[in-house]
Amino acid sequence: MSFTTTMNATEKFQTQNAVDSFNKTLTVNGRKTSNELGKDDFLKILIAQLSNQDPTNPLENTDFIAQMAQFSSLEQMTNMSQGFEKMAGLINSSEAQSMLGKTVEVEAGDVAVKGQVEAATRGSQPQVLVNGMYYSMDKIKAIYGI
Repeated sequence: MSFTTTMNATEKFQTQNAVDSFNKTLTVNGRKTSNELGKDDFLKILIAQLSNQDPTNPLENTDFIAQMAQFSSLEQMTNMSQGFEKMAGLINSSEAQSMLGKTVEVEAGDVAVKGQVEAATRGSQPQVLVNGMYYSMDKIKAIYGI
């Protein structure tokens, strides 16, 4: 049995095709389309601008510093938004846990179900267990008891 560490042209071509097809599935299925620009898009635009600038008339230092400040602000706003999402999830989870043992009225389609909260799930969309069924917190219409 022989083992080589080099690839011939056919093997390189097959490997490159496999990598390219895999990368295409990542771009199509792995990334959400959005109408908003994010920090990655901002960096791509900045790099393209710097790569394609006129060498006889380069970008002014003040313009470059202003763009970097904008990028820094964008990154901080993104971080704050993620922090607020985490905090909202914790608050929602805490609210669901505070329902344990209380009697609630839950909207289940056209019917109102009344029962004691037996369990609660955590996360950004917590649910409560009432009469053997899980309900989203937004389905609770009334809370009874102390």
